[in-house]
Amino acid sequence: MVVDDLVVCGAEPLFMTDYIATGKVHPEKIADIVKGIARGCEKANTALIGGETAEHPGLMADDEFDLAGAATGVVESENLLGESKVQEGDLLLAMPSSGFHANGYSLIRHIVTSKSLSLEKVIPETQKTLGEILLTPTEIYTRDCLVLIKALGTSLHAFSHITGGGLAANTERVIPKGLCATFNRSTWTLPLEFQYLSTMGSVPQWDMERTWNCGVGMVAIIDKEASELALKTLSARGMKAWIAGEVIRTNSESRSVLRGNYIV
Repeated sequence: MVVDDLVVCGAEPLFMTDYIATGKVHPEKIADIVKGIARGCEKANTALIGGETAEHPGLMADDEFDLAGAATGVVESENLLGESKVQEGDLLLAMPSSGFHANGYSLIRHIVTSKSLSLEKVIPETQKTLGEILLTPTEIYTRDCLVLIKALGTSLHAFSHITGGGLAANTERVIPKGLCATFNRSTWTLPLEFQYLSTMGSVPQWDMERTWNCGVGMVAIIDKEASELALKTLSARGMKAWIAGEVIRTNSESRSVLRGNYIV
């Protein structure tokens, strides 16, 4: 997720460092953690150049660990993407999430605990247990975004990485005053895992959408004339994408809204 926070401004991530804090260093466990970070870096074409491991006995339990990371990237100032380039009539191109993407797990833990849900329970129609679903790795969009930048050039105006706060709040950050990103919920189906947990926890739709990504992990804001090329470019890489809305002029203070209903 760190590298995807970089690429949204048009930057290419170059390298990453990690920090692992734990109650007791178990070399085999630390090695497994670092291997996972390295796999993510490989997917993003980013070098893992080093890091730090700290042992905190008495402060953390032996089997507890806390993981952090920092990445560095580069982009020429004239190629910076963002709010200044977004225009009325731009289209919102959505890329699907792979799951909850490490956001909103406080709500998930509350639902699992309060409803006594078993992590071994197979969720209907998914053929996966709840535990497997909750451990699904976060999708990394870096290479897809960089390829899209190269293919579209100045027709690509901004990206929004959908993390904590949900689709509307994150997209709003790159929308200029006087404009509004309008998403149409009916252009995608709410994934089964979101349906299941929202139903089990009686989570209102508005609360779900401000906490989880609800099936959209990255949004590209592009010139309407570039939509066919954008979809073709991502399809060639195996990344599913669709036009989920547009940027319109508005007198409202809201700069991003969701309209319509999910197809379920």
